[in-house]
Amino acid sequence: MSTLWRNREFNLLWTSQSLSDLGGAIAQLALPLLVLEQTGSPVRAGVVGTAALVVAHAARLPSGVLADRIDRRRAMLACDAIRLVAFLVLAATVAAGHATLAVIIVVAVLDAACSALFNTVEHAALRSIVPTSQLPDAVARNEVRTYSASLAGPPLGGLLFGITHALPFLGNAVSYLISFAGVALIRRPLQGEREELPVSHAAALAEGLRFVFGNPFLRSVMIIAAPLNFALSGVIFTIVVALQRHGVEPGVIGLTSTIIGVGGLAGAVAAPFLQRWLPLPRLIRFICWAATAVLACSAWLTTSVAAAVPVALAVFLGPTSNAALFGYQAAITPDRLQGRVLSVILLAAMSAAATAPLLSGVFVSLWGPAPTILAFAATVSVAALTATLASGIRTVRPIGEAASA
Repeated sequence: MSTLWRNREFNLLWTSQSLSDLGGAIAQLALPLLVLEQTGSPVRAGVVGTAALVVAHAARLPSGVLADRIDRRRAMLACDAIRLVAFLVLAATVAAGHATLAVIIVVAVLDAACSALFNTVEHAALRSIVPTSQLPDAVARNEVRTYSASLAGPPLGGLLFGITHALPFLGNAVSYLISFAGVALIRRPLQGEREELPVSHAAALAEGLRFVFGNPFLRSVMIIAAPLNFALSGVIFTIVVALQRHGVEPGVIGLTSTIIGVGGLAGAVAAPFLQRWLPLPRLIRFICWAATAVLACSAWLTTSVAAAVPVALAVFLGPTSNAALFGYQAAITPDRLQGRVLSVILLAAMSAAATAPLLSGVFVSLWGPAPTILAFAATVSVAALTATLASGIRTVRPIGEAASA
């Protein structure tokens, strides 16, 4: 059987998106730096980030519908073209000294909306270019590129911003040009033959919701993914607050992100091997219970950056969980429903995580850092119990059998 390394279509997509992810990570740091440089206001810098986050969440379900209703290649090319133009305009206005807050917000919002659609379409198209048996490995390789970009992007963004403020945005525009070229060179169709679709977007979305909530495995995935993302976001934010309260230097606090990112990258590299070690049901149970335990350990380390080490161990398990669950999801979901199913699951998972920093701030004020971390760790037990007891996980079949059913 040929490997992913010999799959021309997947490697074109993976390579181009690795560079696109890097450009996005560079710009993600440079945008708030630009606002702070222009206005000196942390509040306005926060407005840009919040606006992008709100749009990304709002676009999630419509993106899933579009991914299943329109030509996926054209959708990805259109997203890249819009983002390319947006960041070229931003780079030009920054270089000319005319980058207003309104321009920055418009670019951030366009980027968030197009990225939500592109990412949904890309995942939906994965089944069209990767054999079913290799879907978990393909998801794992995508996790590698994501964590690599998150580690390399911010320092590179800071370096480029220091050279000249327009450079990070020009670099991101170039990354979208590379992405456009990579998608355009893919020969294979990115969707199967389309059946007749519901006449309205609302009906199409309702069909996707019925499929998710009617499938025991997909229901379980939502219940597992939401607490895991929620707890990780909450614990990381709590550690940052706790270290700041103890007077730890900002540069040292920043090491927490590096430690956690390294854990995620190592986990992404190890994911294919871990998936071969245990069948999916036992693998997910092990990951969820282990994450519960290691996150709880952080509660006793909140006075030093060592608190990030247990979180890094939990994040190490994350890519394997994503590869197993989302690889199986791609295998059992009909092509015509891929975008909608993915968007429903991701919205449930990411919406929960978005509330974690606010709740962390409230809980730390009321209880202190250690009880707050324990509370977040306890929520992971919901995922662990689901992985242990839910029939949708216990009864999964080998991926080849499930896909042919």
